[in-house]
Amino acid sequence: MRRLLLLAALAAVSCGARAPKEETMVHLSNRVFALAEEQTVYMDSLLMAKMPGQAGHDGGVNVMAGPDRPSRDWLCPRTFQGDTLVTSDIGWWTSGFYPGVLWQMYSLTGKESFHDLAVKHTLPLAGLLDRETDHDIGFQLMCSFAQWVRYAYSHKHEMNVLSYDEIDGILTKGAEKLAARFIPEAGIIRSWNWGAWNIPVIIDNMMNLELLMEYGDREVAEKHALTTARNHFRDDGTTFHLVDYADDGTVLGRQTVQGYADDSAWARGQAWALYGYAMMAREEQDPEIGHPDLARTFNDIAFKLAEWILPRLPEDGVPYWDFSQSDYRDASAGAIIAAGLLDLWRNDPDRDPEKKLVAAAERILRTLASPEYLAEPRTNGGFLLKHSVGNIPGHSEVDVPLTYADYYFLEALRNYRWIEKTE
Repeated sequence: MRRLLLLAALAAVSCGARAPKEETMVHLSNRVFALAEEQTVYMDSLLMAKMPGQAGHDGGVNVMAGPDRPSRDWLCPRTFQGDTLVTSDIGWWTSGFYPGVLWQMYSLTGKESFHDLAVKHTLPLAGLLDRETDHDIGFQLMCSFAQWVRYAYSHKHEMNVLSYDEIDGILTKGAEKLAARFIPEAGIIRSWNWGAWNIPVIIDNMMNLELLMEYGDREVAEKHALTTARNHFRDDGTTFHLVDYADDGTVLGRQTVQGYADDSAWARGQAWALYGYAMMAREEQDPEIGHPDLARTFNDIAFKLAEWILPRLPEDGVPYWDFSQSDYRDASAGAIIAAGLLDLWRNDPDRDPEKKLVAAAERILRTLASPEYLAEPRTNGGFLLKHSVGNIPGHSEVDVPLTYADYYFLEALRNYRWIEKTE
């Protein structure tokens, strides 16, 4: 009997010794970045095949919007459903995310081929300046043209297509279009031009304020953020999706249009709010033009959101599409939350000395990088992540890949690596 117990104990020790070590985050991110190199090029080939006369092109920068290729004809990836790459024109709100992914790949690799791909898919978005737009021009231009400036400058790349001044002009004009949607009497920027609402404002709009903070009227962005803070949030720190305003700023109603119910916490809405206020706090920390009091206010809002979100995440960190539900996971909400948590921690690391925000972001990123969520090479329409949710109440984009999930996934991985290097 004693011999059997000893053998059992030795077997247990042996099994424990053979237990695989947890993958390091450096190895994990390198693995994802390698997949992204292949997937982004594959997606470009699918897009070129769908554009008349472009199949088989080598991907050079001469295939772009211009006199022979109006921007209205340019196709942008939206999702992948039924073995089909679903595309949009440049006016759809997600049109800037694929260019943004390509700029991140250029930053990571330094390869000229990614620079050229990013330029090719960025240039058509200049056509937004010639059409009616909505609040999402911030998403569209900051993920494309602003990234062009950032990464071309950091890599000291020759500006042989557009100059820095020309790109700055596009971003400035885009910021002017966004600021023109500001309603001074109400203190907010109108979101949508459609629907039965009077002046609808959605929480997503917090993300678009970065365009104003970097290239436009910062005061307009600040007023919008403060008005949103007063009217969008419940006592527990969670946010409604939409607030409808009267012309004088009186609140007419509050809804959660893309969530389960008006009183539920739509996951991507909480993610937009967390990221948006962390971004505003970071912008206000600028020592030359920032406002420390506003930085503290916006940081407080983001921390309150994080404190509500973290204990309510599933064990693996990826939220369901609404915090009141338990059917579909939303990888996009998870990626945005991870990116927002890391940004928030960088704003004020002393407020989280145990790095709970960083640990939560790591948990999400490890899950997203697992086979359950990460695509195999040359599958999934070229998208990195599976299992995102667009709009369940609208019966649109349910359990599919989405461009913004990939964008914020890569951003969060890159920010995590930056934190590791500076520790």
